[in-house]
Amino acid sequence: MTVWIGTSWKMNKTLSEATEWAGGLAEFLAGRQLGEVQPFVIPPATAIAAVAQTLREEPRVLVGAQNAHWEDAGAWTGEVSVPQVADAGARIVEIGHSERREHFGETDETVRAKVAATLAHGLVPLLCIGEPADVKDAGGSTAHVLEQAARALEGLEAEQLGRVLIAYEPIWAIGEHGRPAGVAELEEPFAALGGAYGHRVAGLLYGGSVNLDNAAQLLGIAHVDGLFVGRTAWRLEGYLRLLEIAVQHATARP
Repeated sequence: MTVWIGTSWKMNKTLSEATEWAGGLAEFLAGRQLGEVQPFVIPPATAIAAVAQTLREEPRVLVGAQNAHWEDAGAWTGEVSVPQVADAGARIVEIGHSERREHFGETDETVRAKVAATLAHGLVPLLCIGEPADVKDAGGSTAHVLEQAARALEGLEAEQLGRVLIAYEPIWAIGEHGRPAGVAELEEPFAALGGAYGHRVAGLLYGGSVNLDNAAQLLGIAHVDGLFVGRTAWRLEGYLRLLEIAVQHATARP
């Protein structure tokens, strides 16, 4: 089973910073065996092509886009389409992150349209789901994320679903002020997601205050197929260490 280790840089890194990071990753991976570990990086739109070009000799790394419109072309000022990000070198599209839902009006309907568009062009949708703190406190985490996933993936055939990644990112655990989740808090949501989508999607990932101290423990949770990491992986050294932790985890699995 593939172990996914990815990072989204959000609105960070200039072209020079992005290519330096990607070049360091390529150098680290040269001649190195990763086994079942699948690395991916999602830079800002301005750096997709540069990162993809820097990693051209290292095809094991998937480059992604943080957003793409559901239409292929048209009068959508400020947007980019799935064909455009694919042309820049993206093979994954991050969809439905809580920041986009909160600040940019992303809805279950637009998320579903973007998932469909991404699949139609042969790219991998990375569907982000997660509940706010008040829902968690009310005991509604599992129902909330299952409903989000169901709405986003409605109508997909089995082959399409098999190309989707789902990242569970509880809103209370992400960002600069997020609180790291304990294993016990994640077991129930992942048990539910595993029951609904385990072995039906490409992978179930966890994201939310992942760091070098908790990464191995998080990878050990049942149904967790990888990690989607923020600040810790923005530093190249942090990301490389996460890859090493993932390789150790994958090697040790029965």
